[in-house]
Amino acid sequence: MNMLSPARPHLVIEVVHDLVCPWCYLGLRRLRRSLAARPEIEVSFLWRAFLLNPDMPRAGMPREAYVTRKFGSEERAGRLFASIGQVGLAEGIAFRFDRAARMPSSVDAHRLVRFAGRAGRELDLVEALFAAYFSDGIDIGDPARLVMIAAQNGLDAEAAAQFLASDAEIDAVHADNLRAHRLGINGVPCFIFSGRHAIAGAQEPAVISRLIDVALLEESEAF
Repeated sequence: MNMLSPARPHLVIEVVHDLVCPWCYLGLRRLRRSLAARPEIEVSFLWRAFLLNPDMPRAGMPREAYVTRKFGSEERAGRLFASIGQVGLAEGIAFRFDRAARMPSSVDAHRLVRFAGRAGRELDLVEALFAAYFSDGIDIGDPARLVMIAAQNGLDAEAAAQFLASDAEIDAVHADNLRAHRLGINGVPCFIFSGRHAIAGAQEPAVISRLIDVALLEESEAF
């Protein structure tokens, strides 16, 4: 007698993030570590844009000017970045805040993630964009650099360039940001499981895992 194997539990996880947010990079790594320990779970990601700097010019601005305006001084910012760097090492992230000359607008990077979704490559691209900015100091607001990153991650460079030269998905990025604020999300990362359970911040994997259990239990009880 043939027995059908039970269906794998499935979770839809909305990742509300900004690609210029170091805590989002850390949060995604911790989320992935939580999921790696639960290989029986099938996961679908929905990538939701959040704009920490919605008024940032599309060309960005000198990082030194941004840091001084946001944190008050380079010294204060340096202490914060050093602390984040220590946390990053535990997650295998080499933060190099000193390498970035400009603070970019993240709108086009978010658009490129949506473009990557057409090929099912959002996760790879998001990781690549985080690494490019936070470890290599690459200006991810520069369309030419974005095309380069796209090509390095299996996307068609010419199609990516044409996409970025258009206005495609700009409204969608801003709509994501507005939706997040309407949901009461004022900081990122924020992970929403099955549309009902949210966890904010770069939480430890054990904390994330407990919320996964709650979401899975509700999913099972729904059937």
